[in-house]
Amino acid sequence: MTKLSDFLTVGEAAGYLGVSRDTLRRWDRSGKLVARRHPMTEFRLYLTADLDLILAGLSRSTLKRGKPAKTDTKKSKHPNRRNSRSP
Repeated sequence: MTKLSDFLTVGEAAGYLGVSRDTLRRWDRSGKLVARRHPMTEFRLYLTADLDLILAGLSRSTLKRGKPAKTDTKKSKHPNRRNSRSP
């Protein structure tokens, strides 16, 4: 049985996924992520298990494309100059 503690509010879910609140609302309207509604307030609530599936899907799609994880390796715009972040 699902408990209220298994759900996150829009703001909490946005932080959990690293996206904006508006993005979650758009995903809800488009059907990408279904929000449940609080029985008394009608606020959107997101099941943590659903959010975990979104994160797992993102991880798999990134790995499938062979994209490396983001790192802090900015290249200088000027090839003859050293990057200030380089030792």
